[in-house]
Amino acid sequence: MNDDRDQDAALRQRFREIYEANHAALAAYALRRAASPEDAADAVAETFAVAWRRIRQVPSGHDATLWLFGTARRVLANQRRSERRRLRLSLRLKTEPAGAQTAIEERAGELDLARAALARLPEQQRDLLGLVAWEGLSNAELSVVLRCSENAAKIRLHRARRALQRELEQAGQWPTQKPAPLGGHEANAFPTPSPMPGETR
Repeated sequence: MNDDRDQDAALRQRFREIYEANHAALAAYALRRAASPEDAADAVAETFAVAWRRIRQVPSGHDATLWLFGTARRVLANQRRSERRRLRLSLRLKTEPAGAQTAIEERAGELDLARAALARLPEQQRDLLGLVAWEGLSNAELSVVLRCSENAAKIRLHRARRALQRELEQAGQWPTQKPAPLGGHEANAFPTPSPMPGETR
């Protein structure tokens, strides 16, 4: 019985340490990607709830941070899917002909061309670029977050960079040039002439 209590106390202590070490970084990650601060807070809370339920599976050290990023990424994706379903239902009920994409394009039109180019990328590509540019992950760390091999992560990041470059070239914001090399970790994964929503410099 004492052994069980000691083990429970040790698990609670480990969770507290993981929470205190990673809460700020995880909150920043969620705020950059969620639709609202409230959604970001919900995503962070759900991520740590998953971490507590699977505390024995959470790795040690820096890998714990990457594990949390990967979990938060899936929580936010579920959140966005739920929001899209809610939006589609709302639009049908209001019998409005315009879809969600119209609203996105109108919003992008209010931003500078570089931010609009990023907004036109698929959600997964935007997230990959954000993990490198905002969270500063290397290819090896990115592979841990994505739960794939480092080579696969490198290829996916390379494709995302090329997609953004094409968008910028079409908008006249990037001179036509050869794609960036596939390998290597770059601090600036994509250009941002002005801060992204919710980001300050």
